[in-house]
Formats: sequence, C-alpha cells, structure tokens
Amino acid sequence: MTLDARAHSTGAPSCAPSRSAEGSGGARAWIRELGMGIRFATAGGRGGWARAALTAAGVALGVALLLLAASAPNVLSVRTERGNARQPSNVMSSSSVPRSDSSFLWLSGDTDFRSDRVGGLLLRADGPRAPAPPGVAKTPAPGEMVVSPALRKLLDTPEGALLRERLDYRIVGTIAPSGLIEPSELHYYAGSDSISVDGEAVRAAHFGYVPRHAPLNAFLYVLVVMICVVLLVPVGIFIATAVRFGGDSRDRRLAALRLIGADRRMVARIAAGEALFGSVVGVVLGAALFLVARQAAGYITLWGVSAHPSDIVPSLGLAVLVAVAVPLASVVVTLSAMRSVSVEPLGVVRNARLRRRRLWWRLVLPAGGLAILLLSDQVTSESRGVSPVPVATGAGLVLVGLAGLLPWLVEGAVARLRGGPVPWQLAIRRLQLSSGSAARAVSGIMVAAAGAMVLQLMFGAMQRDFMAPSSSGGGARTPDLTLVSPNGNPALTARLEEDLRRTPGVTAAFAITETYVSGPERSVTSLTVGDCAQLRKLARLPSCRDGDTFVAHNPGDAAGSRYVDETARPGKALTLNDYGSDNTGRGKARWTLPADSPVVLTVPDPMGERHDGILATPGALPAGPLPGGQTWAGIHTKPRVTDMPDEVRNTAARLDPAIEVRERQNRQRDKDYETVQTGLLVGGTLTMVLIAASMLVSQIEQLRERRRLLSVLVAFGTRRSTLAWSVLWQTAVPVFVGTLLASAGGLALGRVMLDMVQKPAKDWWVSLPYAGLAGGLVLLVTLVSLPPLWRMMRPEGLRTE
Repeated sequence: MTLDARAHSTGAPSCAPSRSAEGSGGARAWIRELGMGIRFATAGGRGGWARAALTAAGVALGVALLLLAASAPNVLSVRTERGNARQPSNVMSSSSVPRSDSSFLWLSGDTDFRSDRVGGLLLRADGPRAPAPPGVAKTPAPGEMVVSPALRKLLDTPEGALLRERLDYRIVGTIAPSGLIEPSELHYYAGSDSISVDGEAVRAAHFGYVPRHAPLNAFLYVLVVMICVVLLVPVGIFIATAVRFGGDSRDRRLAALRLIGADRRMVARIAAGEALFGSVVGVVLGAALFLVARQAAGYITLWGVSAHPSDIVPSLGLAVLVAVAVPLASVVVTLSAMRSVSVEPLGVVRNARLRRRRLWWRLVLPAGGLAILLLSDQVTSESRGVSPVPVATGAGLVLVGLAGLLPWLVEGAVARLRGGPVPWQLAIRRLQLSSGSAARAVSGIMVAAAGAMVLQLMFGAMQRDFMAPSSSGGGARTPDLTLVSPNGNPALTARLEEDLRRTPGVTAAFAITETYVSGPERSVTSLTVGDCAQLRKLARLPSCRDGDTFVAHNPGDAAGSRYVDETARPGKALTLNDYGSDNTGRGKARWTLPADSPVVLTVPDPMGERHDGILATPGALPAGPLPGGQTWAGIHTKPRVTDMPDEVRNTAARLDPAIEVRERQNRQRDKDYETVQTGLLVGGTLTMVLIAASMLVSQIEQLRERRRLLSVLVAFGTRRSTLAWSVLWQTAVPVFVGTLLASAGGLALGRVMLDMVQKPAKDWWVSLPYAGLAGGLVLLVTLVSLPPLWRMMRPEGLRTE
C-alpha cells in the first residue's frame, strides 16, 4: 500500500501535492509545478544555489556568444556604410567633376607598414565650401594631417619611426569614431598642394560612394551558411548540456517528492522548473556578459579585426528569439532527459537496468541530413538565388546527429574494457556506470572539430576560384618588390631608379614608363619610354641617342610581331591614350612614329620580362606625363634585411605618394573571400573560447557531484594522484572516441558538400589537425580543473546534515 493510500484509509490528511481539477497535464498544473521547481532551486540551500549557479554560468556563456552572433549583421552593415561614406563619390570611376568652390582633389595615399595596412587620402580643397571627410572637422591644409588614434599612437613610438618618415606631415587632429571602420584602424587624411588633375589626382564634389550591390558569389554564400551552422550548433549543444547540470542531486531530491505522492509527470515538470530558473538567470547573466564584452570589443583585436562598441547591437528579432528559445529549450531538454530516469519513492534508477542505448534513432538525424544535401541542387559560380535552407538544415542535422551518436559509441567502447592500472580501472568503471555526462561534456568540442574539418575542406577546394595571379610572377628573376605609379612621367622613372639603387639593402633596380598607343584601325600596342641606358636593357640597339625610337619584336614570335606592326607603322600618326579612354582629365595626344625607326629584337629586362611594341627615348615624345601612362619598377634586395619593404616605401613616397609597393607573391586573394575567411577565424576563435570555458564548467559540475565519493576514497588511503589520473582518463576516453567520430563525420559531410559545389576533394589530411586541437583543448581544461579537484578531496567532504 502506498503512503497516499494509507492516508485515505486512516482518514489522516494526505501530504501529497494537490492536483488541479483539469488533471496533471493542465495549464494550471504546469504553472504550479514549474513554480514549485523554481522555489526548490531558490530555497534549496547552498547546494541548490550551487546547481543553479553552474547552470546559469553555462547558459550565460552560450547566450553571450549567441548575442554576439546576432550582432554580426549590424557590425558588418555599419562597417560597410562607414567605409563607403568616407570614400570620394567617384572613387571607382576616377572621372573628374568640374571645378567649383565646393569641389576637392583627392589621391589615394594607402600604404603598408610591416604587416599592417595604413589607409589614407591626400586632399586639396578647391574652395571654402569643399567638404571634409567623415570624422574630420575640416580638410587639412597643405602639410597638415589628421590621423586615427591608433595611427597617432604608432607614430609616437620608436617602432613607428619609419612610417613617420613616410608620412611627413604635421598632425593637427584626430579622426572621430564616425570616420573609422574600427577602433584599431590605421588611417589618415593629409593636405597636399602638389596633387593635380594633370598628374594622377581626381576631382570630386562630395564624399559618399554608393556601390552597386552585386550578389555574393554562390560558393561564398554556401560557405557563409556553413560557417553559421558550424559556429552556432556547438553553442546550442552546450546550452542543452548546461541545463542538465546537477542532475544526480536533483534526482535524489525528486525521489523524496515521489515518496509523498507526486507522480512522474509532476516530478518531471518540477525538474523542468529548476532548469527553467537556472536558464532564465543564465539569460540575464549572458546579457550582462554580452554588455561587458561589448565594451571591451574596442580594445580587443582578433585576426586583425575589432569593432566599435556602439556597432555591436543584436538584431531585435534575434535577441528576442534567444531570450525566449533558451529557457524554452531548457524545459524541453529536461523533460526529455527525465524520460530516461526512473525516479521512485525509494531511490533513483537511471535507465532501469542500465539498458544499452538504442542505435537506430541516432542514425536518423545524420542520415536525414546527408540525404537532404545529396538531393539538393548543385551549386556553380553562376548560380543565383541559392536557398540557405537545405544547406543549413542538412548540415545542422548531421552535426546534431554526431552529438547524439557519441554517447552510444562511448558506452559501447567502455563496455568490454577490463583490467589495467588503478586510475584506469576507476575511470572505466565510472564510465561503465554513467557515461552520459562525460560524453555530453565533450560533445560540443567534437561537433566543433567536425565542422572545422568540413570548412577546411571547402576552403581548400574553393580557394583557387578566388585567387588571381599577382603582378609578380614566379620566374627566376622575379623582383622581390614591385612599384607601380599611375604617373607616367619619364622624368620620374629616371629619378625613381636612381633613388632605389641608393636605398640600403637594394641590390638591383630597374624602372620604365609604359602606355598604350592606338593606330587608325584601332589596333593597339605598348609604348615603353626610357633613356638609352634603360632601353639597352630591353633590346639590342644598333645605336641610341635621345630622340630615337625603335619598333621591338620578340625573337621567334612571328604572330606577335605582325600584331605590333599593325600599329607601329613608321611615319604614321598614333594616338597616345589608355585604350582610347578619355575619362581621366588628361585627354589624348597625337604623335607620329618617326619614319626612320628601326626594328630591333627584345632581350629580357633585369627582372626577366620582355617588352615588345614601340621603344622611345624621352626626347622623341611631347614633354610632360604620358596620357594613360604608368611607371613601373622592380627591385632585388638582400635577403633578411630588417624593414626593407618600408625603406623602399619611404624612398618611393618622397618622389610620388601615389606609388604602390607590392611584395612578391604568386597569387592574390579575392577581397570577399578574405572577408569570409576572416569572419570564420574570428567566430571560430570565440567559439573555441566558449567551448573551453563550458568544458571547464561541466568538469567542475561533475567533480562537485562526486565530491563525497572522492573524499571517501582519500579517507581510505587512495592517493590523490591516482584520482587525478582517473579524472583525466574519464575525459580522455570520450575525447578519443569523439575524435574518431568527428573525423569520420566531418570527412563524410565535407565530401557531400564538395559534391554539392562540384569541387574535387584535395588534401584530406589538412583537416586532421583539428582533431588534435580538440584533444589538446580537453587536456588543458582537465589540467585547469585539478585545483578544484584537490579541494574536493578534503576530509570536510564527508560531512553531511
């Protein structure tokens, strides 16, 4: 006879919780029993508060990262808006507007300093109404400069001496945050009276570039969707794990409620009320943690990216979704977990007779996810309107399914293990009795590792689509540094080559000026200008003096020679321009190729290139810059010379601030590709930090649940080192199994995704280091958890009330 039945038979009042008229499943019963669970969490003494604190801490970490992720759209949007707002309106067309008292001249002053990019503009106001850039009160006068706080700080240090030499202007102000993309940005505006439209400057009427919004490349779109899934699924898994902290102690207390008449549904709802309290507190703490992290964002740079605190604002809809979904998920997860726990009046039995976990339903999620991806439309670079739903759903189901498979695999792996050292036996026996907590603790990092493998495979396969050959090739004589100026002035060329040769560390320098000429039938060939010494490095010349011209053919290239001869006809008039373009303000010029221009054969220049077409000395052409011309220089340097690129940049800046110095590289990445990859690095770093913190919280929770057992073992003479090793093994075994599962699942999902984007799988091994990273992170967390372990093994742990 139950206690409830005996109470009715004797007429004594029943101490069982009352039931509502609408039954155990009514709304009033739900509210009452959830509220009872909240009261248990708040009035359960130090133990109850400790359980709630652990749950709240875990949920807070996840909520903070979710709010940061919800802020990403606004951060990216504001960064783009600020970047466009400070660009001249004609930054992409480079076509000058008519001069007025409200116009201004601008010239790009971007440069590099060591590994950092320094952005800037050289400005010259045409009148008193000329606008100033965003974040600047007025256009700086000639010789003056306004800088960002980060650039001012750099220039004031000894490390910035080389850059200070290049930016030789007087600092008169600081750019306000409204004119900076991020707090750590290196940016400046300098006034100059030496720039003009006759050179390379462009006249504009106002700031504010309005771009044409081209759709994101389909491959990049798929990558972005995958990044969101890979970064957010581990967070969701951890939040689901955090709401189950303190389960053992909670179940013992619920057994007492069963003893006084509560049924299983009531007990489950009371447990859900406790989890609800911890998750709600966690949401509040997560919001507070987000606000603190938001203020610190301006002082932290991850992978070269930072953000203004005011920009980190989550979307209202996403923020409300997080605030509602997390507590709701805590109730759902707890009710689901209670289905596998039998809370009886005389104790708690988990899974009754330790039934083995079923496999079939754990395969449904990953199999369903792979099926969705396999049946989805394939993606090409020309695809338009790619739907994110199949990609996100399929990949999400696979990753969540891997988390569901891990407990089954861990249970099966430890079931047959026997023998070994004492620490190993203690760890294995603990896993055999209850492996669920240990598996859940590492499921987040296992899913993160699998997702990282998928992304690494996709980036490796796609990167060739977003790479373009740089200006420097890969020949044996390829220059170490290449300099390019839009100012095609033969006088600049000679001075540039001379000054570069005098720069410390430069072993060889070569400079030329090039433009294009068009003939009467719109045929085009190149025109290379230099003095006789420079031209002799380009071709075999019979003789040379200033005023001579030559028609150069590449030896053995008959087809190329005929193409040159179509334009380079001695005695015929040619047009000097940039493929006939007349939008630079420099106009066109007519020029006649002298009738006595001999044909010569080219030789490789000092940098290994050949220059066919027309070769001319400066005296053969009109004075001044060549229409559409460009100055090019290449240099070789001594190996391992400190700050050599910046020495060369300083030399170039003294002659022409618009000269761009490029270091040797074989390929250059697409900017959208770099943005997506940077976003992955930043998000991945934040996710790994979260996972490390969450694992530490989970580890401490498991130790706290077993503190009395640990104290008993120490009291009976067990060495503390033995227990420490057992804790390590308890974590290491699930991690090893999880690593194998992550590798298999990550490679399988990666292969399916590559089939979707029709890319071959290459370098499968590059994804494997992520498995080692996961193991190293677990080892680090275990070592950090040792100090709490020592405290929990004290004799005071045997005390009870």
